[in-house]
Amino acid sequence: MLQTYRSPSVQVGEEESLHDVPYSAGQSPQQLLVTVVGFIRRQWPIVLSGVSLTIALAAVYLFTTPPLYTGQAKVLIDTGKVEVFQKSILEDAGNLGMVDTQLEILKSENFALSVIKSLNLTQDPEFVGSSGALIGRVLNLLLPTKPDSDPAGHSDPERRAVKLFEERLTVSRVGTTYVIEIGFQSVDPGRAAQIANAVADAFIADQLEAKYQTIRGATAWLQDRLNELRGQVSAAEHAVVEYKSKHNIVDTGGHLISEQQLSELNASLVKARADAAEAQARFARISQILRADDLNPADKELETVTDTLHNEIITRLRGQYLELSQREAIFSNRYGNTHLAVVNLRNQMSEIRHSITDELKQIAEAYRSDYNIAEAREDSVEKSLAAAVARSQTTNEAQIELRQLESAAQTYRALYDSFQQRYTDSLQQQSFTMPEARVITRASRPLEKTSPKSIRILALATIGGLALGLGLAVLREISDRVFRTSSQVEAELKTECLALVPKIKPGKIKPGGKVPSTGTGAAADIPTSRIIPPNAGLYRQVIDSPLARFAESIRAVKISADLGRVAKSNKVIGITSSLPNEGKSTIAAALAQLSAHGGARVILVDCDLRNPSLSKELVPNATAGLIDVAINSANLEEVIWTDQSTKLSFLPVVAKSRLTHTSEILASDALRRLFDRLRSSYDYVIVDLSPLAPVVDVRSTSQLIDSYVFVIEWGKTKIDVVEHSLNAARGVYDNLLGVVLSKVDLNQLLRYESHRGDYYYNRDYARYGYTD
Repeated sequence: MLQTYRSPSVQVGEEESLHDVPYSAGQSPQQLLVTVVGFIRRQWPIVLSGVSLTIALAAVYLFTTPPLYTGQAKVLIDTGKVEVFQKSILEDAGNLGMVDTQLEILKSENFALSVIKSLNLTQDPEFVGSSGALIGRVLNLLLPTKPDSDPAGHSDPERRAVKLFEERLTVSRVGTTYVIEIGFQSVDPGRAAQIANAVADAFIADQLEAKYQTIRGATAWLQDRLNELRGQVSAAEHAVVEYKSKHNIVDTGGHLISEQQLSELNASLVKARADAAEAQARFARISQILRADDLNPADKELETVTDTLHNEIITRLRGQYLELSQREAIFSNRYGNTHLAVVNLRNQMSEIRHSITDELKQIAEAYRSDYNIAEAREDSVEKSLAAAVARSQTTNEAQIELRQLESAAQTYRALYDSFQQRYTDSLQQQSFTMPEARVITRASRPLEKTSPKSIRILALATIGGLALGLGLAVLREISDRVFRTSSQVEAELKTECLALVPKIKPGKIKPGGKVPSTGTGAAADIPTSRIIPPNAGLYRQVIDSPLARFAESIRAVKISADLGRVAKSNKVIGITSSLPNEGKSTIAAALAQLSAHGGARVILVDCDLRNPSLSKELVPNATAGLIDVAINSANLEEVIWTDQSTKLSFLPVVAKSRLTHTSEILASDALRRLFDRLRSSYDYVIVDLSPLAPVVDVRSTSQLIDSYVFVIEWGKTKIDVVEHSLNAARGVYDNLLGVVLSKVDLNQLLRYESHRGDYYYNRDYARYGYTD
């Protein structure tokens, strides 16, 4: 690598600048701070551009995105249960999973469709129209979505409305409570509150419908079971009655007919006849009531019968009928005759009438049976004396089976009564269903928009832009492999940076002056035909603006060249660079002009044989030059041009055709003898050489040049190119006087070398007469 070679004549300072040193793990906090500050100073335009870009994009987004307002309603899930079978027939609302289930119901597509249809949102442009946001339209244009299949058969407006509805709807649980918060976003604040309330109301209605359907199913099942139990009760009771009738069993308090009954047969016969008459009368009375066309449980006649009979079932049914009748009257006046609750009450009243009728029929049958039994008993009493002994054993056996039949009948009756009660309760719940959720906070018109959040978006855009800018700045810093500071030159090339030559703006280049009169003396001996015309402003900048920073930088190069004479002869100084257009010719001319202006004998030699740009600029009318002297076709004195104001001599190159063996010309003995002659005749021989990278000519000049000044264009020439060029020209590097950074932008330089800010401060320059 180039860093392994070091010219003995180069003296690099022992201390490195703390500024712009790349970060390493061994840096002190002060060095790290300086490194970070230097990085920010260099790359702040990139960082600022990134932040500005993201803020601008955020501003465009905020400007083109319509504001959204959020209406919020809150619904409470009650933890009560619907008791039908002594336990809830619905899922326990107190279960935490139940709340999550309700959240999923609110998010379901069917629920969204119900709200959309109820509010007719398919006709709302906000739900079926295109997005009003510019960014949304651009994204839809760049990323078109394929039309989804519609398995449910919904129309496209409906599908778009559902999609937007689901995007705008937010449902969440409030902490660990049973409260569900419903939010909906809309461009219209009133519309947002309306839809949020509609969602809450639809949720309550859905809860009511689900509960009603559940209770209705349970009621239907209870009704079927009651019908079944009614038949079983009737069959069991008829079996008891038939069995008693078949076996002529009369209840005597659990005792068998014994011998003592024989003495009481006459009294029993009288009583049996009275019982038969009474049973006949009861049976006739209830038969008369059953023959009526319309049985009304409120009739006095029925009340008389029930009071006489003391039947608890009929009494309870009549009480229920009267209660339902009162509620039916109240509900009819309040809700109308066609209301579902009124219809349900009437149905219940009808069912109670049927139940009373059935009960009366059963009682009538019991009366009939009692009447038959009484008659049979009367006959039995008459015959009992004769058959008492014969039937004694048979009666005992029949009572055992009778007890089994009576036990079965009582069991069926108790079960029937229990289901009858539950059926009645379910009918009441079905007629007056209470929801398991209620709205505790209705949505009101929002006063402020909820999105887009301007402050948050701008803050995120600023942070994102800062990250983007820093990323680009780091990338630029890493990829910025060019020379920008003197410390870079010293670190990478292990040589001294002689000067930083500022870039001269075209507007500050002074035009050349007039050619002064020859007058008398030495100047009068110069042929006027070989006087350099004073119209090349940039090449005469050190003369036209001697107090500018450009001229001060050239003085720094001259001082370094003069100090180099202490170690060795340093008359012939070659100016070269890696690539063309790096400013080497300008610096060569400026160094020569400055040296000549100080009174020294100076000759400027153009040795860029393939592209003699200096000769074309200074003496475009020259007809002979260096090559003619080298081949002895012209004398040196006949081809030298002179700048009359500074007495600078200039040896141009005139090539009538493209030269191919320029390196052999530069390495020839004739050219070496010419330079020996120039070295003896002048104090300074400034040579403008060709660049190193395109051609190899400079490598052939090691026998001609005492020291080289290497020109690098600031902020443009790659470090790799310079290292490769100097590695390929070891003779140049070994005799390198130093490096000059040309075309330096002093304003940008302060970002890379902050310690030079005071050095290049205009006010300090002005105190010593320097101007730009």
